[in-house]
Amino acid sequence: MGLVVVSHSRPLARSAIALAEEMLHGSSVRIELAAGLDDTTLGTDAVAIMEAIRRAEGPDGVVVLMDLGSAVLSAELALDLLEDPDVRDRVTLSAAPLVEGLVVAAVAAAGGAGRAEVASEARDALLGKSAQLASPDDDGLSGSAGPGGEEVGVLTVRNPHGLHARPAARLVREVRALDASVLLRNLTTDGPSVPGDSLSRVATLAAAQGHEVEVRASGRQAREAVDRLLDLAKRRFGEPAEQVPGPAAPTPPTIPRGP
Repeated sequence: MGLVVVSHSRPLARSAIALAEEMLHGSSVRIELAAGLDDTTLGTDAVAIMEAIRRAEGPDGVVVLMDLGSAVLSAELALDLLEDPDVRDRVTLSAAPLVEGLVVAAVAAAGGAGRAEVASEARDALLGKSAQLASPDDDGLSGSAGPGGEEVGVLTVRNPHGLHARPAARLVREVRALDASVLLRNLTTDGPSVPGDSLSRVATLAAAQGHEVEVRASGRQAREAVDRLLDLAKRRFGEPAEQVPGPAAPTPPTIPRGP
């Protein structure tokens, strides 16, 4: 599964890729860049996009993420330039926001998701932000109840900044590696259940430090899924504990000087 980043700005695209790679925790996803006319000139080039698609292309296809305006037009032209119709049919142009979409797409691809699922995850990338900034009158997201025979546990978020992008990505990666269906619910805020294998949905939990999150798993590795996530939470999802600064040293008194 390959990803292509199309942007008017090469530095912007490189930074977005660096951010996405930070969320992979050592996993590898092929991400190709087709951004800017050079390091300093803004613009998009259909031929460069076509070449990036060819580099990223594989049996599972390619998802292309774009920023705005002519980036979309250039990507569409790049598809027309591809001579092999089989390659063209394995390319999806995503309507996702570039930065958020790339992060969740990379996490999904690293977890083994196919092209359709990666594109869907990228398209839903703003759900977390929307949920946190929604007004009280907005409809919340609803999760589905799991089947019988579930394993249930409750984890406490210990990370100083809550379940933000990096620990959430680590959680999703853990869930995707198991043969289990996992639902998560923020008990502290009494929110809805969300699937644990979707970074865009996990972000809607808005789980801050000290919040309790219910883990409800079913399937062959349900018990292992609950145990792993609870253990992962105890280890702050692999993040080091932040050092709390101690009290500042007292300022020595000023000794008046005589004339």
